[in-house]
Amino acid sequence: MKFLFFSFFIVLTFSSSNAQTHKPYPATVYPDRLILGWQGDPATSQSVNWRTDSTITNAMGAISEADPSPDFVKNATIVPATSETVVLDGKSVKYYSVHFKNLKPATQYSYRVGDGTYWSEWFHFKTAQAKSAPFSFLYFGDAQNDIRSLWSRAIRGAYSTLPTVNFMIHAGDLITTSNADWQWAEWFEAGGWINGMVPTLAVPGNHEYFKDEQGKSRVSRHWRPSFVLPENGPKGLDETAYYLDYQGTRFIALNSQAALLDSTVLDAQANWLTQVLSQNPNRWTVVVHHHPIYSTKQGRDNDEWRVKMEPIYKKYGVDLVLQGHDHTYGRGLNMPLGKSRKHPDGPIYVVSVSGPKMYDIGLQDWMDRAGSNTQLYQTVSIDGDKLSYQSYTVTGQKYDTFILTKDSKGKNTLIDQSPTLLPERLDLPAEYQQKFKPEQMQEYRNRFQEYKARKQQAKP
Repeated sequence: MKFLFFSFFIVLTFSSSNAQTHKPYPATVYPDRLILGWQGDPATSQSVNWRTDSTITNAMGAISEADPSPDFVKNATIVPATSETVVLDGKSVKYYSVHFKNLKPATQYSYRVGDGTYWSEWFHFKTAQAKSAPFSFLYFGDAQNDIRSLWSRAIRGAYSTLPTVNFMIHAGDLITTSNADWQWAEWFEAGGWINGMVPTLAVPGNHEYFKDEQGKSRVSRHWRPSFVLPENGPKGLDETAYYLDYQGTRFIALNSQAALLDSTVLDAQANWLTQVLSQNPNRWTVVVHHHPIYSTKQGRDNDEWRVKMEPIYKKYGVDLVLQGHDHTYGRGLNMPLGKSRKHPDGPIYVVSVSGPKMYDIGLQDWMDRAGSNTQLYQTVSIDGDKLSYQSYTVTGQKYDTFILTKDSKGKNTLIDQSPTLLPERLDLPAEYQQKFKPEQMQEYRNRFQEYKARKQQAKP
């Protein structure tokens, strides 16, 4: 009996795993892939995006100030939604957006979406304050692969670590095949109801792009239908490059993939970025894009992007740049070796990865903290003149941490707290240990020793 049961279990396990690989996620009459975003002032507005099948002919949102009594439901205000029909994989589905406006700042609301008969559950969100005030956000590097099975623990672990978070940032490559509906479905399933409670800001990576029938590179057919993001960016980069002001901090999202594909787009974004930064009244500035200014992977170098963007970051005092693409972890800044890093003369750069796809790490000179073969998520909190950053493994261990303080003249001081943490995880992924030739392994060992020696010399 034990043998029969074990055999049956193996068959079931294999069949289930195989089914998950090709699991269909058909749209129905009920709202799904629901996600919060913004196209207006976060203090007085909130936008929601969702999907149904093509049989739904009406769409709306219902909203009310949150109340512990269920009686709020009958007093909810109905707001009409806009809709668009999208043909994906030969099937028509509908996507919707509703924009809740004229809301009260710093107020909790309850909302749901649907057609009047088929509704989502009720969700809560809270509007931003209409002034500078403390807040926190989550930042994720590439999700990309095994999203349902392995990336889900990153977003769920991040929310569990900081359930009071105000919003989330995704630095591109949310999926691996730009127009694969099942991959987008897994991404939305992994986030689940968190996406309906915590707003999302996202930028596309190279895996969100594809070549159309005419051979032109375009952002995924899922991107704009799936998200509701600010539309204040450069012409032609709608909802892929934009900015948002939140409680005293300006967040700027850039489309590095479009820029690297076309130098005219690179120039246009640089000109737009200069304008957005030169007219920035906020105390702090955070920039997010997919391709790193400084790579964490040996042999990669986005030199066109760096040459164009880094001088602008330095000139206008960008504080933090959040990136992905390289599937390892690195945090540091561009300052000469041997010079004190206590007072950065430019932004702190971070490259991170939240999904399970891993590369070999380069251990370059710009890094002050590195990580290999480790899924991570990050929390960032801003409170007046202090920015606090933490990176966590998906098992909940704090992996990196630093504080930036800003004086009355806008000059930053870096307090690196990472030396108090556990040793860096720098072992190569098993895939690379198996495929590297002896000379490649020796080259990595040499870089490893050089990195360790540099860090030892940098200790006070």
